[in-house]
Amino acid sequence: MASRSVVSGILFMIGCTIMFAIGSAVSKWQVATYPVGEILFVRVLVSLVTVSIIILPKTGLEVFRTRRLRDHVTRSVTQAAAQTCIMIALSLMPLASVIAVNFSAPLFATLFSALIFKETAGRARWAALVAGFAGVLIVTHPGAETFQIGFLFAIGNAVLYGLVTAGVRSMTRTESPATLTMWQMVMLTVIFTAALPFGFVMPTVWDGVLMLVNGVSNAIGQYWWTKALHLAPAGAVGPFYYLSLVWAMGIGFLVWGDVPTVHLLIGSAVVVASGLALLWHETGRKKG
Repeated sequence: MASRSVVSGILFMIGCTIMFAIGSAVSKWQVATYPVGEILFVRVLVSLVTVSIIILPKTGLEVFRTRRLRDHVTRSVTQAAAQTCIMIALSLMPLASVIAVNFSAPLFATLFSALIFKETAGRARWAALVAGFAGVLIVTHPGAETFQIGFLFAIGNAVLYGLVTAGVRSMTRTESPATLTMWQMVMLTVIFTAALPFGFVMPTVWDGVLMLVNGVSNAIGQYWWTKALHLAPAGAVGPFYYLSLVWAMGIGFLVWGDVPTVHLLIGSAVVVASGLALLWHETGRKKG
């Protein structure tokens, strides 16, 4: 039974990477035509409806009971900023490059957990952080002639998402996954609704369908990611999350003709290796 649970967890993790890659690709495609706020609003609204259908029949409105409303607000505002950054980065950089930079988010989460929440950070954590950031620099190779403004938004997303992750770690002590998810979706919907007056373009029927696909894939991806971690240890399923980069490279090549550069391949390998090293280190500490 344990073996079946791990296999199921791995399949859910692989599935979630496919969903996230599809959502990122749709976002990159549409950000060339539609305002960032509009794309984010539709995505999160559809995600809210999807997770509500899954969660509310089981929990009712009790899922919104919390004593940490301020923390939910802070988390949602930070996450809204992170999602805005990655959307802008997608409009300026190849899909795979944005995904590769985003892989550094867990490393920043480790940094913020140490600085803000006073978690112990040993040499292994700091070494992984330094190595991961070096990998990000290799991916983007910012220099006088090659610097991309998109890099600033991509790394901004990784830093902010790392901050969100560190905050969620502390909130899981008192908040259930359902409560965290519902408050996140509700508040993000409110935030991105406020952005609509600053830019809205009526979508075509086909683009409207793609926006729905974006929202549903985001919701399913989040649900499958949670399911994977529920069924199997993080050490078993975590490494499969990096398949997101494989799908991103494939989609980027097929849709936009993006050929992976040497910098992307080497830098991605460094980022992934540092993330896996950190994951295995943390898993070993918990077992010990």
